[in-house]
Amino acid sequence: MASTHSNLDPTQADLKALKGEIPLIGLTGGIGSGKTAVSNLLAGLGAGIIDTDLISHQITAPGGNAIPLIAKEFGDDFINPEGALNRAKMRSIVFADPNARQALETITHPLIQQETVKQAFGLAKSGVPYLVFVVPLLIESGSWIKLIDYLVVVDCAEDTQIQRVMHRNNMTRLDVENILKAQTSRKARLELANAVIENQGSLDELKSKVLSLHQQLLKI
Repeated sequence: MASTHSNLDPTQADLKALKGEIPLIGLTGGIGSGKTAVSNLLAGLGAGIIDTDLISHQITAPGGNAIPLIAKEFGDDFINPEGALNRAKMRSIVFADPNARQALETITHPLIQQETVKQAFGLAKSGVPYLVFVVPLLIESGSWIKLIDYLVVVDCAEDTQIQRVMHRNNMTRLDVENILKAQTSRKARLELANAVIENQGSLDELKSKVLSLHQQLLKI
């Protein structure tokens, strides 16, 4: 598809340059709510998806840009034998020590931002109808709310979140509950949402809801 946003400068380092050029959609939800399932379905419908959590995993994978900086700041024992971030070890300190969390974010956030901008401009120039930024801590960050045109929240019961994450990540219930405590409340997310996708049922039900959402987003 030919680009409909050819005036965008790919060297522009600020996502605000995309404002008014293409609809900017924020997609968030608590851990285990199903953000990836929703974003994958939207991608299949032609949306441009930028997943900041996926980018975070990429920069902390073997050979990732963040690995040398993390090793220098926290020590080599925070890097696993494969050369990736030891996520379990890091998780144990960042949820207990705000200073450690800030130190990690000082390393990762600029790298995530850089890749987010790169992907967003590339997708915008490709002619997608709208961009979806999948951001787990979108509301907590503050800055994202000012950037996006429309906020979609993926929601489900808290116990469903806990069971999904325990099964998916082989974590204890207490570990998952601690993560939930570090995220904004379900109530706060829902109050800010322009649209809510309830992901409590079957995949077919989710597909139907996402199709309706896609049609809604095309009108922005």
